[in-house]
Amino acid sequence: MNDMSTINRLESKVRSYCRHFPVVFTRASGSTLVDEEGNEYIDFLAGAGALNYGHNDPVLKEKLIEYIEEDQIVHGLDLATKAKRDFMEAFESLILSPRKMRYKMQFTGPTGTNAVEAAMKIARNVTGRQTIVSFTNGFHGVTMGSVAATGNSHFREGCGMQPQGTAFMPYDGYMGDEIDTTEYLDKMLTDGSSGLDHPAAVIVETIQGEGGINVASNEWLRSLEIVCRKHDILLIVDDIQVGCGRTGTFFSFEEAGISPDVITLSKSLSGYGLPLSLVLMKPELDQWKPGEHNGTFRGNNLAFVTARAALEEYWGDNTFERDVKRKGEIVRERLERLVDLDERGVLSARGRGMMQALDCTSGDLAARISALAFEKGLVMETSGSLDQVLKCLIPLTITDDELKRGLSILEESVIKALSEIPEETMEKDVEKLWMEVLA
Repeated sequence: MNDMSTINRLESKVRSYCRHFPVVFTRASGSTLVDEEGNEYIDFLAGAGALNYGHNDPVLKEKLIEYIEEDQIVHGLDLATKAKRDFMEAFESLILSPRKMRYKMQFTGPTGTNAVEAAMKIARNVTGRQTIVSFTNGFHGVTMGSVAATGNSHFREGCGMQPQGTAFMPYDGYMGDEIDTTEYLDKMLTDGSSGLDHPAAVIVETIQGEGGINVASNEWLRSLEIVCRKHDILLIVDDIQVGCGRTGTFFSFEEAGISPDVITLSKSLSGYGLPLSLVLMKPELDQWKPGEHNGTFRGNNLAFVTARAALEEYWGDNTFERDVKRKGEIVRERLERLVDLDERGVLSARGRGMMQALDCTSGDLAARISALAFEKGLVMETSGSLDQVLKCLIPLTITDDELKRGLSILEESVIKALSEIPEETMEKDVEKLWMEVLA
């Protein structure tokens, strides 16, 4: 049936994903979605990174059903509950302690942007300064505080007013591979006539998801931390999309060896797709007054249950990490093969772990590939300043067979789309992209 008429008639024009994948989904399991006509789709979107452990993970589902059937607390404001305590103990013992990390935990409203808002307030309150430095192509949310740190004009223009309180600096690679943009930031901070007020914090994604899977090198991240320490600036790492194992390690910054002052987590933190967000702050930064940053939904008890189950199921040792890295290598190898097949030279691959992407140069080409893939049974979104990047946000638990089938569909779609899209269309998109960069 796949009747979209009610949704199209009643839901706001702001809807987005259902425009690109116009069917009515009814069921999901693991890495597979099913629509109401019974058609199956391999899911390379995974809730935009909220489903690292796939749909309806059976271990997590069992714990959730048990909890509900026992009439335990579903909603409790920020009252102490057994579910919260159990999650916090599991997070400390399985994630923080093995990494020798000491952070206080703050449960904010249930989405990632709530965590970012809190992190920015923490930095401003502790330092007494206002400016937050963000980076080109960064995405941190669309509420008024977080959208100010989001670079894309599409999101900023939706505010109805000019977002305030941030300054943008070039991300790693933005000015070319040979330019270390942390040196530029350091120069701006050192020069009292640069126009950059002494910031409260720098907020950064180690891999920019919505920005097009732009990967910061470990060297750049270490240099950024040095600059922050030199100038007494707090370092906030937004790990909302790339954390919880997406890069292979639980936190995306572990391989860089840096120690952020504040970390934001959400998306796959609950393990089941239930809304949950968390701010981790170094203990000395916990200077909140009781209730100073509050909300009705601070901590989702159902999410605490599945989040704890996910930690216990997947993070007891390093087996899961090794498997994620292995699958990431499979994805990267297949993407590189597509790049080699591209005689026009418009494709390139990048990413880390299971955060991989195919840059198509052209938004038209990427959109066509996504549409063809959907027709063949693969759900995959685009990102980047021109939506020119095909983003692989594959469930980390996907089977090898499903992974290879999905990648084969992608390969077929790329080859077909390349044969259809006129070369001049791609050249036009490249020109538009450079005009935006230079602007």
